[in-house]
Amino acid sequence: MGSGFDEKNFLACCGSTKFAREMAAASPFPTYERAVEAARDIWFNKVDVNGWLEAFAAHPPVGNPNSRTQKTATGEQWCHGEQSTALATATESSLQELVEWNNRYMQKFGFVFLICASGRSTPEILEELKKRYPNRPIVEFEIAAQEEMKIIELRLAKLFAAKAEVTSTISTQYYISQVTKAEEDRVSIIGAHLTAASEVHGSGKASQNSARTRPPITTHVLDVSRGSPAAGIEVQLEMWKGSRPFPLFGELDSEGWILQGSSFTNSDGRSGQLMGIVESVDPGFYRISFNTGKYSPSGFFPYVSIVFEIKESQRLEHFHVPLLLSPFSFTTYRGS
Repeated sequence: MGSGFDEKNFLACCGSTKFAREMAAASPFPTYERAVEAARDIWFNKVDVNGWLEAFAAHPPVGNPNSRTQKTATGEQWCHGEQSTALATATESSLQELVEWNNRYMQKFGFVFLICASGRSTPEILEELKKRYPNRPIVEFEIAAQEEMKIIELRLAKLFAAKAEVTSTISTQYYISQVTKAEEDRVSIIGAHLTAASEVHGSGKASQNSARTRPPITTHVLDVSRGSPAAGIEVQLEMWKGSRPFPLFGELDSEGWILQGSSFTNSDGRSGQLMGIVESVDPGFYRISFNTGKYSPSGFFPYVSIVFEIKESQRLEHFHVPLLLSPFSFTTYRGS
Protein backbone atom coordinates (compact mmCIF):
# COMPACT_ATOMS: atom_id res chain seq x y z
CA MET A 1 0.00 0.00 0.00
CA GLY A 2 1.41 3.40 -0.98
CA SER A 3 1.83 6.40 1.27
CA GLY A 4 -0.86 8.50 -0.47
CA PHE A 5 0.64 11.87 0.57
CA ASP A 6 0.51 15.07 -1.48
CA GLU A 7 2.72 18.13 -1.79
CA LYS A 8 1.04 19.87 1.15
CA ASN A 9 1.81 16.91 3.41
CA PHE A 10 5.49 17.06 2.50
CA LEU A 11 5.54 20.84 2.90
CA ALA A 12 4.64 20.25 6.55
CA CYS A 13 7.78 18.11 6.82
CA CYS A 14 10.06 20.66 5.14
CA GLY A 15 9.47 24.29 4.17
CA SER A 16 11.25 23.95 0.81
CA THR A 17 8.71 23.97 -2.04
CA LYS A 18 11.25 22.16 -4.23
CA PHE A 19 11.55 19.39 -1.65
CA ALA A 20 7.77 19.04 -1.28
CA ARG A 21 7.26 18.97 -5.05
CA GLU A 22 9.97 16.35 -5.61
CA MET A 23 8.67 14.14 -2.78
CA ALA A 24 5.13 14.31 -4.12
CA ALA A 25 6.40 13.36 -7.58
CA ALA A 26 8.36 10.42 -6.17
CA SER A 27 5.48 9.09 -4.07
CA PRO A 28 3.74 6.87 -3.16
CA PHE A 29 6.22 5.20 -0.81
CA PRO A 30 5.46 1.68 0.41
CA THR A 31 7.25 2.20 3.74
CA TYR A 32 8.62 4.92 5.96
CA GLU A 33 12.17 3.74 5.22
CA ARG A 34 11.66 4.21 1.47
CA ALA A 35 10.32 7.71 2.09
CA VAL A 36 13.40 8.58 4.16
CA GLU A 37 15.72 7.29 1.43
CA ALA A 38 13.98 9.48 -1.14
CA ALA A 39 13.93 12.46 1.22
CA ARG A 40 17.67 12.27 1.86
CA ASP A 41 18.43 12.08 -1.86
CA ILE A 42 16.13 15.00 -2.67
CA TRP A 43 17.28 17.20 0.21
CA PHE A 44 21.01 16.76 -0.32
CA ASN A 45 21.18 16.27 -4.10
CA LYS A 46 18.23 18.08 -5.69
CA VAL A 47 17.34 21.01 -3.44
CA ASP A 48 19.68 23.94 -4.08
CA VAL A 49 21.03 26.60 -1.70
CA ASN A 50 17.94 28.76 -2.13
CA GLY A 51 15.77 25.78 -1.25
CA TRP A 52 17.80 25.15 1.90
CA LEU A 53 17.40 28.79 2.96
CA GLU A 54 13.66 28.61 2.22
CA ALA A 55 13.40 25.57 4.51
CA PHE A 56 15.44 27.24 7.26
CA ALA A 57 13.21 30.32 7.12
CA ALA A 58 10.15 28.16 7.78
CA HIS A 59 11.39 27.46 11.32
CA PRO A 60 10.75 29.86 14.20
CA PRO A 61 13.62 30.62 16.59
CA VAL A 62 13.99 27.88 19.20
CA GLY A 63 12.12 29.02 22.29
CA ASN A 64 9.56 30.99 20.29
CA PRO A 65 7.37 28.45 18.47
CA ASN A 66 4.51 30.97 18.23
CA SER A 67 6.27 32.82 15.41
CA ARG A 68 4.13 32.08 12.38
CA THR A 69 6.80 30.85 9.99
CA GLN A 70 5.43 27.39 9.19
CA LYS A 71 3.70 27.05 5.83
CA THR A 72 1.01 24.61 7.01
CA ALA A 73 -1.12 24.21 10.12
CA THR A 74 0.25 20.69 10.56
CA GLY A 75 3.82 21.96 10.45
CA GLU A 76 2.98 24.61 13.04
CA GLN A 77 1.44 21.98 15.33
CA TRP A 78 4.48 19.72 15.00
CA CYS A 79 6.80 22.65 15.67
CA HIS A 80 5.03 23.34 18.98
CA GLY A 81 5.42 19.70 19.98
CA GLU A 82 9.09 19.57 19.04
CA GLN A 83 9.89 22.59 21.19
CA SER A 84 7.74 21.51 24.14
CA THR A 85 10.65 20.10 26.17
CA ALA A 86 12.70 23.27 25.67
CA LEU A 87 9.81 25.45 26.82
CA ALA A 88 9.04 23.19 29.78
CA THR A 89 12.65 23.37 31.03
CA ALA A 90 13.15 27.10 30.42
CA THR A 91 13.36 29.71 33.13
CA GLU A 92 12.78 33.39 32.47
CA SER A 93 16.52 34.06 32.48
CA SER A 94 17.45 31.07 30.30
CA LEU A 95 14.73 31.94 27.80
CA GLN A 96 16.00 35.51 27.61
CA GLU A 97 19.55 34.23 27.10
CA LEU A 98 18.31 31.94 24.33
CA VAL A 99 16.60 34.88 22.60
CA GLU A 100 19.80 36.93 22.79
CA TRP A 101 21.96 34.12 21.40
CA ASN A 102 19.41 33.43 18.64
CA ASN A 103 19.69 37.08 17.60
CA ARG A 104 23.49 36.97 17.63
CA TYR A 105 23.42 33.81 15.53
CA MET A 106 21.01 35.34 13.01
CA GLN A 107 23.17 38.44 12.66
CA LYS A 108 26.30 36.37 12.01
CA PHE A 109 24.94 33.66 9.70
CA GLY A 110 21.83 35.21 8.16
CA PHE A 111 19.49 32.35 9.01
CA VAL A 112 17.81 30.97 12.12
CA PHE A 113 19.73 28.68 14.47
CA LEU A 114 18.50 25.25 13.44
CA ILE A 115 18.54 22.21 15.69
CA CYS A 116 16.30 19.17 16.00
CA ALA A 117 14.83 20.36 19.30
CA SER A 118 12.64 17.33 20.01
CA GLY A 119 13.39 16.10 23.54
CA ARG A 120 16.11 18.70 24.16
CA SER A 121 16.12 21.00 27.18
CA THR A 122 16.78 24.73 27.03
CA PRO A 123 20.23 24.40 28.73
CA GLU A 124 21.21 21.72 26.23
CA ILE A 125 20.09 23.84 23.26
CA LEU A 126 21.93 26.87 24.62
CA GLU A 127 25.08 24.81 25.06
CA GLU A 128 24.88 23.61 21.45
CA LEU A 129 24.18 27.12 20.13
CA LYS A 130 27.23 28.53 21.90
CA LYS A 131 29.33 25.61 20.69
CA ARG A 132 28.35 26.17 17.05
CA TYR A 133 28.48 29.97 17.07
CA PRO A 134 32.27 30.21 16.38
CA ASN A 135 31.91 28.04 13.24
CA ARG A 136 32.69 29.44 9.81
CA PRO A 137 29.49 30.18 7.83
CA ILE A 138 30.10 27.40 5.31
CA VAL A 139 30.54 24.85 8.11
CA GLU A 140 27.46 26.05 9.96
CA PHE A 141 25.39 26.01 6.78
CA GLU A 142 26.15 22.30 6.33
CA ILE A 143 25.36 21.53 9.99
CA ALA A 144 22.03 23.34 9.68
CA ALA A 145 21.21 21.25 6.60
CA GLN A 146 21.95 18.07 8.57
CA GLU A 147 19.68 19.26 11.40
CA GLU A 148 16.93 19.99 8.89
CA MET A 149 17.23 16.41 7.61
CA LYS A 150 16.75 15.09 11.14
CA ILE A 151 13.59 17.18 11.46
CA ILE A 152 12.37 15.87 8.10
CA GLU A 153 12.82 12.26 9.23
CA LEU A 154 11.02 12.95 12.48
CA ARG A 155 8.08 14.55 10.70
CA LEU A 156 7.89 11.83 8.07
CA ALA A 157 7.54 9.38 10.95
CA LYS A 158 4.63 11.43 12.29
CA LEU A 159 3.10 11.58 8.83
CA PHE A 160 3.19 7.81 8.44
CA ALA A 161 1.87 7.32 11.97
CA ALA A 162 -1.07 9.62 11.21
CA LYS A 163 -1.75 7.68 8.00
CA ALA A 164 -1.80 4.42 9.94
CA GLU A 165 -4.32 5.92 12.36
CA VAL A 166 -6.69 6.77 9.53
CA THR A 167 -6.41 3.62 7.43
CA SER A 168 -5.91 0.78 9.88
CA THR A 169 -9.02 -1.29 10.49
CA ILE A 170 -7.66 -2.28 13.88
CA SER A 171 -6.46 1.19 14.77
CA THR A 172 -6.00 1.87 18.45
CA GLN A 173 -4.35 4.75 20.23
CA TYR A 174 -1.82 2.34 21.71
CA TYR A 175 -0.71 1.21 18.26
CA ILE A 176 -0.21 4.75 17.03
CA SER A 177 1.75 5.81 20.08
CA GLN A 178 4.02 2.78 19.73
CA VAL A 179 4.67 3.46 16.04
CA THR A 180 5.41 7.11 16.70
CA LYS A 181 7.67 6.34 19.67
CA ALA A 182 9.64 3.74 17.73
CA GLU A 183 10.22 6.06 14.79
CA GLU A 184 11.16 9.02 16.98
CA ASP A 185 13.66 6.82 18.84
CA ARG A 186 15.12 5.75 15.50
CA VAL A 187 15.36 9.35 14.28
CA SER A 188 16.98 10.41 17.54
CA ILE A 189 19.60 7.69 17.14
CA ILE A 190 20.23 8.64 13.50
CA GLY A 191 20.59 12.22 14.59
CA ALA A 192 23.36 11.31 16.99
CA HIS A 193 25.34 9.92 14.05
CA LEU A 194 24.78 12.85 11.70
CA THR A 195 26.51 15.62 13.64
CA ALA A 196 29.25 15.97 16.15
CA ALA A 197 26.70 17.27 18.59
CA SER A 198 25.71 14.61 21.02
CA GLU A 199 22.15 14.21 22.26
CA VAL A 200 23.22 12.63 25.48
CA HIS A 201 23.32 14.61 28.70
CA GLY A 202 23.97 13.52 32.26
CA SER A 203 21.26 12.83 34.79
CA GLY A 204 23.05 14.61 37.64
CA LYS A 205 23.08 18.31 38.44
CA ALA A 206 26.04 20.45 37.52
CA SER A 207 28.12 21.81 40.35
CA GLN A 208 28.14 25.56 40.93
CA ASN A 209 31.76 25.80 39.78
CA SER A 210 31.28 23.88 36.52
CA ALA A 211 30.00 25.18 33.21
CA ARG A 212 29.22 21.62 32.11
CA THR A 213 25.66 20.35 32.20
CA ARG A 214 26.63 16.65 31.94
CA PRO A 215 29.55 14.43 32.96
CA PRO A 216 32.58 14.58 30.63
CA ILE A 217 32.19 10.87 29.72
CA THR A 218 28.80 9.50 28.59
CA THR A 219 27.46 6.59 26.58
CA HIS A 220 24.38 5.01 25.07
CA VAL A 221 23.72 1.54 23.65
CA LEU A 222 21.85 0.77 20.44
CA ASP A 223 20.66 -2.74 19.64
CA VAL A 224 21.17 -2.66 15.87
CA SER A 225 19.57 -6.08 15.41
CA ARG A 226 16.26 -4.57 16.56
CA GLY A 227 16.88 -0.99 15.50
CA SER A 228 16.08 0.32 18.97
CA PRO A 229 17.80 1.42 22.19
CA ALA A 230 19.11 -1.31 24.48
CA ALA A 231 17.64 -0.84 27.95
CA GLY A 232 18.78 -2.42 31.22
CA ILE A 233 22.45 -2.98 30.36
CA GLU A 234 24.84 -2.48 33.27
CA VAL A 235 27.66 -0.06 32.44
CA GLN A 236 30.88 0.53 34.40
CA LEU A 237 33.48 3.26 33.94
CA GLU A 238 37.03 2.72 35.22
CA MET A 239 40.28 4.70 35.13
CA TRP A 240 43.79 3.25 34.96
CA LYS A 241 45.73 3.82 38.20
CA GLY A 242 48.24 0.97 37.89
CA SER A 243 51.95 0.97 38.65
CA ARG A 244 52.75 1.45 34.96
CA PRO A 245 51.82 4.77 33.32
CA PHE A 246 49.47 3.01 30.92
CA PRO A 247 47.93 -0.47 30.43
CA LEU A 248 49.75 -2.78 28.03
CA PHE A 249 48.15 -4.86 25.32
CA GLY A 250 48.09 -8.54 26.24
CA GLU A 251 48.64 -7.92 29.95
CA LEU A 252 45.68 -7.97 32.30
CA ASP A 253 46.05 -6.11 35.57
CA SER A 254 42.66 -5.96 37.22
CA GLU A 255 44.06 -4.12 40.23
CA GLY A 256 45.17 -1.24 38.03
CA TRP A 257 41.63 -0.28 37.03
CA ILE A 258 39.74 1.85 39.56
CA LEU A 259 35.95 2.07 39.34
CA GLN A 260 34.68 5.61 38.69
CA GLY A 261 30.98 4.81 38.54
CA SER A 262 28.32 2.42 37.29
CA SER A 263 24.77 2.64 36.03
CA PHE A 264 22.15 0.95 33.85
CA THR A 265 20.90 2.10 30.47
CA ASN A 266 17.37 3.50 30.46
CA SER A 267 14.57 3.07 27.92
CA ASP A 268 16.42 5.40 25.53
CA GLY A 269 19.59 3.32 25.80
CA ARG A 270 21.38 6.07 27.73
CA SER A 271 23.33 5.31 30.88
CA GLY A 272 22.97 7.27 34.07
CA GLN A 273 25.80 9.35 35.48
CA LEU A 274 29.10 7.42 35.46
CA MET A 275 31.23 10.15 37.03
CA GLY A 276 30.89 13.59 38.54
CA ILE A 277 30.15 16.71 36.52
CA VAL A 278 33.57 18.34 36.60
CA GLU A 279 34.92 21.19 34.52
CA SER A 280 38.27 19.51 33.84
CA VAL A 281 38.47 15.74 33.41
CA ASP A 282 41.65 13.98 34.55
CA PRO A 283 43.80 12.86 31.59
CA GLY A 284 44.65 9.19 31.38
CA PHE A 285 43.30 5.84 30.23
CA TYR A 286 39.67 4.93 30.78
CA ARG A 287 37.75 1.69 30.30
CA ILE A 288 34.00 1.54 29.80
CA SER A 289 32.43 -1.91 30.06
CA PHE A 290 28.99 -3.24 29.20
CA ASN A 291 27.38 -6.37 30.66
CA THR A 292 26.10 -7.54 27.27
CA GLY A 293 25.86 -11.21 28.27
CA LYS A 294 23.08 -10.54 30.73
CA TYR A 295 21.24 -8.43 28.15
CA SER A 296 21.61 -11.03 25.38
CA PRO A 297 22.38 -14.47 26.89
CA SER A 298 22.43 -16.13 23.47
CA GLY A 299 24.81 -13.53 22.03
CA PHE A 300 28.50 -14.03 21.29
CA PHE A 301 29.89 -11.45 23.75
CA PRO A 302 29.57 -12.01 27.53
CA TYR A 303 30.74 -8.43 28.01
CA VAL A 304 32.30 -5.62 25.98
CA SER A 305 35.11 -3.38 27.25
CA ILE A 306 36.38 -0.31 25.42
CA VAL A 307 39.66 1.35 26.44
CA PHE A 308 40.39 4.92 25.36
CA GLU A 309 42.80 7.72 26.26
CA ILE A 310 42.08 11.32 27.24
CA LYS A 311 45.11 13.53 26.69
CA GLU A 312 46.22 16.53 28.71
CA SER A 313 45.09 18.89 25.95
CA GLN A 314 41.58 17.36 26.01
CA ARG A 315 40.68 18.09 29.63
CA LEU A 316 37.79 20.40 28.73
CA GLU A 317 36.33 18.24 25.95
CA HIS A 318 33.35 15.90 26.12
CA PHE A 319 33.70 12.19 25.32
CA HIS A 320 30.67 10.22 24.21
CA VAL A 321 31.50 6.53 23.73
CA PRO A 322 28.44 4.71 22.36
CA LEU A 323 28.07 0.98 21.75
CA LEU A 324 26.25 -0.33 18.67
CA LEU A 325 25.50 -3.95 19.50
CA SER A 326 24.16 -7.04 17.76
CA PRO A 327 24.37 -10.69 18.88
CA PHE A 328 27.53 -11.36 16.84
CA SER A 329 29.16 -7.96 16.33
CA PHE A 330 29.63 -4.56 17.90
CA THR A 331 31.16 -1.23 16.99
CA THR A 332 31.91 2.05 18.69
CA TYR A 333 33.22 5.51 17.92
CA ARG A 334 34.04 8.74 19.70
CA GLY A 335 31.17 11.19 19.76
CA SER A 336 31.21 14.52 21.57
